Amino acid sequence: MLESALWLSIVGNVVLSLMKLAVGVAYGSVALVSDGVHSLSDVLTSIIGLWGLRVSLKPPDSSHPFGHARFEPLVAFILGEILLLVSYEIGKEAILQIFHKTQREVNFVLIYVAGISIIAKEVMARYALYVGKRYNNQILIADAYHHRSDALSSVVVVVGLLVQKLGFSYGDALAALIVAIMLVKLSWDIMRKNVKFLTGEAPPCEILDRIKREVLKHPNVVGVHNLRAHYVGTNLHVQVHIEVPSECSLEKAHSIEKDIERAIESLDVVDKAFVHVDIAKL
Repeated sequence: MLESALWLSIVGNVVLSLMKLAVGVAYGSVALVSDGVHSLSDVLTSIIGLWGLRVSLKPPDSSHPFGHARFEPLVAFILGEILLLVSYEIGKEAILQIFHKTQREVNFVLIYVAGISIIAKEVMARYALYVGKRYNNQILIADAYHHRSDALSSVVVVVGLLVQKLGFSYGDALAALIVAIMLVKLSWDIMRKNVKFLTGEAPPCEILDRIKREVLKHPNVVGVHNLRAHYVGTNLHVQVHIEVPSECSLEKAHSIEKDIERAIESLDVVDKAFVHVDIAKL
């Protein structure tokens, strides 16, 4: 299901780009041809996302003994940077239109094709976002927002041209500037979130408290200390020392250790737990 969302992005962008290029060439619309080339570039970002997804799901090996999970936020961060470049290009084009006093020709074929693009891009965005959130996959979430940025860009084209048709000279350019600012914030949020996963940041205190409560549910655990957790990619790894009564045998202590590991790993926010057993001080 994860790969299917990215394949939908790839196929959808290929179809959209060919449609825009064909109509743009047929009607002599430079704007539509440029938008078609932009859709082709989106195919590349989805292919990068597909590669990152496949690598991140690979099992542990000798070079990556804890798995390849960090490739997921790495690729998502790259997609966030690409989205930042898209916002820059949209903003730059809008400012150039205003300063050079250039106006787009109001072409209803362009509006019609842009409308199809809006619907298609929003469908792809919603599907990618649904799958991404369901599986907590940052690559798909970033890809979804990239689709939405394209849909917003097409909305700008439609609204701007319609406003311009009513007599407001630079309606499309001003609308594009607003979208560019929105995309800067969105790309920043994507990159900031994935930096947390890449640098092994600790989870919020609420998650640590939840883990501690889960450990203390065990009847033979009398204390918890040195509870630490950090992200390995988007996976949360937990280390904790537990205290057991002094009369516990070695075999019993080992059994408690395994019970605690299973209990922690049963939490939806935790991927791997490492438990150390200490004898409680009298």
